[in-house]
Amino acid sequence: MAALNKKRPKYLNLMKIKLPIAGIASILHRVSGVGLFMMLPLLVWLLELSLHSPESFEAMKQVAAHPSLKLILIGLLWALLHHFCMGIRILLIDVHVGVDKAQASSSAKMVLAVSLPLTLIVGAKLW
Repeated sequence: MAALNKKRPKYLNLMKIKLPIAGIASILHRVSGVGLFMMLPLLVWLLELSLHSPESFEAMKQVAAHPSLKLILIGLLWALLHHFCMGIRILLIDVHVGVDKAQASSSAKMVLAVSLPLTLIVGAKLW
């Protein structure tokens, strides 16, 4: 009963919370999933534009050549790569591989260490 009488904070200051790297990677996984979902209409439109006719393919190339769209596509590329790498990590955790605190932390660091350089490499190719 003493645990229930413990003084609790009245508000939660998110700027003062020290989130572990696994928590940051998990939040980024959710953000990347939402970003991919929200940009799905854009991606489907670009796909439809590229497949409709040779003229629409040229129009798609002109649209995709715009620097702001390239930045959006690189952001989506990061979201896809991070979501994929983190999804593999979560699947491994679901089968009880890497559930210890040290292993979870190192696997979260590995997700970031793999997804960010892959984004830079493929994004440089895209640019």
